[in-house]
Amino acid sequence: MPKITTLIKAKAKLKAVQVLTYILPVSHPLVFAGPNSALNLCDNIQQLGMKKVLIVTDAILLNLGVIHPLQDKLEQAGIQVTIFSEVKSDPTFDVVEKGIALFKSSASDSVLAVGGGSTIDTAKVLALSAANNKAPKQLIGILKACKPAFPLFVVPTTAGTGSEVTVAAVLSDNQTHVKGLVIDPKVVPLATALDPVIMQGMPPAITADTGIDALTHALESWVSGFATQETDFYARAATKLILENLVLAWQDGKNLAAREAMALGSHYAGLAMNKAAIGYVHALAHQLGAKYGVPHGRANAIILPHVLEFNREASQKRLAKLAREIGLTQTANDREATELFIQRIKTLLTELQINTQVQGIQQQDFPEMIEAAFNEAHGMYAVPKYMNYADAEQILMRL
Repeated sequence: MPKITTLIKAKAKLKAVQVLTYILPVSHPLVFAGPNSALNLCDNIQQLGMKKVLIVTDAILLNLGVIHPLQDKLEQAGIQVTIFSEVKSDPTFDVVEKGIALFKSSASDSVLAVGGGSTIDTAKVLALSAANNKAPKQLIGILKACKPAFPLFVVPTTAGTGSEVTVAAVLSDNQTHVKGLVIDPKVVPLATALDPVIMQGMPPAITADTGIDALTHALESWVSGFATQETDFYARAATKLILENLVLAWQDGKNLAAREAMALGSHYAGLAMNKAAIGYVHALAHQLGAKYGVPHGRANAIILPHVLEFNREASQKRLAKLAREIGLTQTANDREATELFIQRIKTLLTELQINTQVQGIQQQDFPEMIEAAFNEAHGMYAVPKYMNYADAEQILMRL
């Protein structure tokens, strides 16, 4: 276990965070779902009176022509469109600052994010920073902004992060690549489109990684000490949708029914995460991203089975309950139900052909990684059971 004094401080901070999650009002975006719902979102942007929209995306989506139908739809409605396509995976402060400069120079009044979690997080912080005249780095932490963000609209192209509904955004430091969290209900978009047509071009590997990311959000929310009846509702639905549809979407990207189910699963997991938060899977996965550039979804997939095993006893009743409620088993034996559930997750990773090893991982990096993971988790995440250094080291050694 961590030092007693450290744990006492962490638990006191955790209690304050829990109270904050209960009393803080969090809005839900208006949701358009189904094929071509992204075009309906464009209608909504026009209906709300927006005149100059900055589209935030990446160069790949722009070159593939994904942005063109949305741009055309907006321009036909008399809306001026400017495109910022410099988003990269794990966006840094300087990327957001470039977007803010373009937002201001184009006199935009709103932001439309089209992309995965990195794009949406970039757009969230951009809209909040521009409205508050604060540098992105100044917003790292909880409730650092005073004014509402500029109007933000989101079209996710992956079913994974749930960022279109969450109160958080992740950015990396330009030099160290250490990840920081911006946590503020003001970053929740006004509206989002869960459009399977937009998602059908997602490659199988990204479909797998982002799908496991969404599943991790659902599972960590389910076993969280912050879990409520409401978050359980969302986490249970997300888990069932993902387990039933992820392999189908991975096998056939043009299976629009599976794509839409995955989009909804990711969305529900994001709603659960808003209140229940996450845990050690994310805390350790963030370190694999910072140190070795492992994409976030893949990092979660790598860590997830190890943390499930670590929490097996502490989460047994909860995981057994989930296994029964999603129809995985009817056994009344909690130990047996938990074993079936954990094996189901491991089988899923095998079916998706996810490589759960980290190339080039070095034991000399472990102390820094573990310290950073504990700094993130302790006092912020209501984990079922606290890790000590040896626990975390053992997990990293298995990679």
